[in-house]
Amino acid sequence: MTKNTMNTSRARRARKTYAAGALLVAAVLGLSACGSEDASTTAVAEVSDTGPTKASTVLDQPFVKPDLVLTDTEGKSYDLRKETKGKPTLIYFGYTNCPDVCPLTMNNIAVAKKEVSKKLPKSELANLRIVFVTTDPERDTPAELGKWLKGIDPEIVGLTGDFDKIQAGALKLGISIAPPTKDKNGKTVSEHGTQVIAFSPRTDAGYVLYDKSATVQDYEKDLPKLLKGAKP
Repeated sequence: MTKNTMNTSRARRARKTYAAGALLVAAVLGLSACGSEDASTTAVAEVSDTGPTKASTVLDQPFVKPDLVLTDTEGKSYDLRKETKGKPTLIYFGYTNCPDVCPLTMNNIAVAKKEVSKKLPKSELANLRIVFVTTDPERDTPAELGKWLKGIDPEIVGLTGDFDKIQAGALKLGISIAPPTKDKNGKTVSEHGTQVIAFSPRTDAGYVLYDKSATVQDYEKDLPKLLKGAKP
């Protein structure tokens, strides 16, 4: 991911620019092998600057939720749009064998949710959907996804299915993912964008993006607003 400063003058409105990739999307997120730095791609698109110390970015042009029908951890068909319609939703693409970023990201969200549940009525959190879509469907079977997510938060929705379908859905959110490959040590790795996208329950649009530096505190602070479709 790249960031270009449009103007250093404090009198001008600050902007963040992110690398854009295939398809007409508001932003594209670079590939990461879950441990390496994100790689930049091609053109740029503007998003509102939320401050130099924040891990979240409010998008000027929200993403349309992808039309994805995959398989959940119980082996049942899961229509992403239908099942999350009108519900605050966080979507992340990753894989269970990831050594660092994926488990850290999901654990941060799960811990933040637990902390927020201590402060808000259960009814306010009831509609929250946290969705983990695998980028390594060959190894991440429904059973493997269920086992992995159970140790993080059993309420997280785990989805697997055809890789090409998953890749196409990710690209509609500006997230690039590559087919799993072997590294120099013969270990299978999955390169993918490491961002979380929050969808509003009001519009079903993906309007907030979190990068991999987002902490438990970041999500804990923002969740009460995301639950209502408000800007963090």
